[in-house]
Amino acid sequence: MSTRSVLPAVPFIPVPSLPAERSDAEYRAHRASVDPRRMPISIYQVHPGSWDRAADGGTLDWDQLAERLIPYAANLGFTHIGLMATDGDDDEEGLVRLVDTAHHAGLGVLIDWTAANATVEVHDLGKRETVNLLVDDALRWTGRVDGLHIGAVAAMLYRDYGAGTTWDAVEFLRTLHRALAAERPGVFTIADETTAWPGVTLPADQGGLGFGFKSNLGWAHDTLQYFARDPAERGRHHREITFGIGYAFAGTFILPLGHDEVVGGRGSLLARMAGDDWAQLANLRALYGLMWGHPGKKLLFMGQEFAQRRAWSNTRALDWHLRSSGAHEGVRNLVRDLNRLYRERPALHASDGEIDGFEWLVADDTGSCVFAWLRRTPGAAPFAVIANLSPVARAPYRLPLPAAGWWREIFNSDAEEYRGTGLGNGGGVEAANGAAWVTLPPLATIMLEHQG
Repeated sequence: MSTRSVLPAVPFIPVPSLPAERSDAEYRAHRASVDPRRMPISIYQVHPGSWDRAADGGTLDWDQLAERLIPYAANLGFTHIGLMATDGDDDEEGLVRLVDTAHHAGLGVLIDWTAANATVEVHDLGKRETVNLLVDDALRWTGRVDGLHIGAVAAMLYRDYGAGTTWDAVEFLRTLHRALAAERPGVFTIADETTAWPGVTLPADQGGLGFGFKSNLGWAHDTLQYFARDPAERGRHHREITFGIGYAFAGTFILPLGHDEVVGGRGSLLARMAGDDWAQLANLRALYGLMWGHPGKKLLFMGQEFAQRRAWSNTRALDWHLRSSGAHEGVRNLVRDLNRLYRERPALHASDGEIDGFEWLVADDTGSCVFAWLRRTPGAAPFAVIANLSPVARAPYRLPLPAAGWWREIFNSDAEEYRGTGLGNGGGVEAANGAAWVTLPPLATIMLEHQG
């Protein structure tokens, strides 16, 4: 049965929770009034020097970057731009203008905060002068931007990555986050922390480190490893998808398909998918559907939204010519529609860190490589997220569903406008007696919304 996505292929229109056309002051006031853990957060991570280039091949200054980047990211429905640190980022006033422009468009701006990483190598974090210097620097930057991405946190917490705990670093991070909570309401921090340190996102006053979110690097590793496997082998590695749910509610997480996943010889996300060109594109679309339906906020590195083929390089712009291909523009349109759906439907974001917001529907179908779960939050319609990660269509497939009635097919990564096969459920399915018979396209993720 043929289907098309029910989301219209029109430019993104911001939803009321994060409206555009605000002044900088209005944006900051709104930011301070909400709990980011219950808001949609979808971050477009950008390396400023290689996102795009000037006509002469030179790098763009902050004003030129703002002119091109902000409308692009807003149109795609991202909530934040994450700016990576680059050499020569010394025009702070230009950055402030970019942030102001972003706020007018309803976008927050995050930056990589490297001061702590650099200082910890040469100073003792037990010194009051060092702590004060770092906290003042963080407060200065968060007076301009909306959040800090702090890398190499494990290197701060452990001497030589495991030879002993640096308790001075623990106290520094708690001091930092107490200061931010008191003086920068609504600002959040993201920790890149590669160990199982407890309480990374627990408030400092409750004995945690105080970060707003932690990058779920384990999820990224396991998920990308699964999608790189030949589908014939995937059934034996089912836990690479299911395992992450076991700790998904032990903190508040960002799902990061970021810069770290496309450097060091790894290649682009598209290149890491299994199969021929058709299968790689289908796998990538299915991966994004699974990611946007999975508990956790979202982070995507630039270029991956249109299925960049070549490995990223900081010496050249992205391969923007790929957008002239229907297959690549189809992936971009899919990311746009996922962001819009994610922002509009509370079930997909409001209970990210709460186990009551998630329920497995199908967790053990290793033979079919099917995964299905429910996303829900009080006062909103529940969502069923179903991924068929085999190259074989499953039709009919008996899907457990907790509520009788009509379940509308609200998203299908195999829809024709994304350059999929167009196989789907003709608008939705009827559930009765705890289940519905559904059509699952090959290498695809679909989402069903309960309509009652």
